[in-house]
Amino acid sequence: MPAEFCPSATLDVLRLRAKLLAFTRQFFDESGYFEVDTPTLSHERVIDPNIEPFVVPWSASECLFLQTSPEFAMKRLLACGANSIYQLGKVFRHGELGRLHNPEFTMLEWYHVGDTHHEQMNFVEKFVTAFANEVGTLTGTSTQPSTINHQSFERLTYDQAFERHAGSNVLARPTPEIVALARRLGVSAPESLLPDDRDGWLNLLLAERVEPHLGHDRPTFVFDYPASQAALARVRGEGQTAVAERFELYVHGIELCNGYHELTDAAALRTRIHHDANAREKHIPEPVRLLAAMESGLPACSGVAMGFDRLLMLSLGYDSVRQVIPFPFEIA
Repeated sequence: MPAEFCPSATLDVLRLRAKLLAFTRQFFDESGYFEVDTPTLSHERVIDPNIEPFVVPWSASECLFLQTSPEFAMKRLLACGANSIYQLGKVFRHGELGRLHNPEFTMLEWYHVGDTHHEQMNFVEKFVTAFANEVGTLTGTSTQPSTINHQSFERLTYDQAFERHAGSNVLARPTPEIVALARRLGVSAPESLLPDDRDGWLNLLLAERVEPHLGHDRPTFVFDYPASQAALARVRGEGQTAVAERFELYVHGIELCNGYHELTDAAALRTRIHHDANAREKHIPEPVRLLAAMESGLPACSGVAMGFDRLLMLSLGYDSVRQVIPFPFEIA
């Protein structure tokens, strides 16, 4: 039994982690990106109502926020002329704790001016494959088929993923049919999920019937999500079948990263913030500096956020991020 002050990861894994952090920086540097180091503590908070930040008292009248992602600051740099940038550092999310979550974790996030989300899927595949190869080189073994293998990555639209694993497409279907699909598949819904909460039912079906089957034979991209789940991504199309130009990558049923063809329209972002606030009856403060950067001319770009701890965990064939970080929340 290790002493209570010892790390949850072995020293061998922590040495490997250090080498792979260096490899990641080298990969991005050689790909034409440069590393930036934006503030962890900010006056502006995340606008996604599903992500809760840590609040830090600053004065009698003001609170600051530990950043859940460096996105806002990095986009301000893009608006000021940066072209290809990445950041590798700590972010914080309140209440996220479990086998795949730690309130403090290492995020790899990057942006490239001029790329769409499809081009970023190509880059993600190149990076993740190179990372897995480097793990194999450093450990003297090849990665396991159950984690990250060297086959070309699969790409499915959101609707295709539902058709394959839930038996039906969903984008064009009215909410009652989505509810009926969930009940037909035996998916138990919490009492708090209302019958007209379309995204709530879609997310429940995704989590219970689709995600667990993704990325087992080979890593799988899912792209073109419902427009109502665009967050800060562009939307393409009209009406019920409009889609958000974003993707997520799954490995062994686990989400590894998400990427956007980034929204650059400040007015559209304001509309989304107000819509989310009204729908959830929750105040969502506007990110004043981000909106100012967008209004000044945020260039067309794509961006990706990837959990480095999960990438290392999956590459080594482990089942918990606690096996690849020194001091998780419970013993921090």
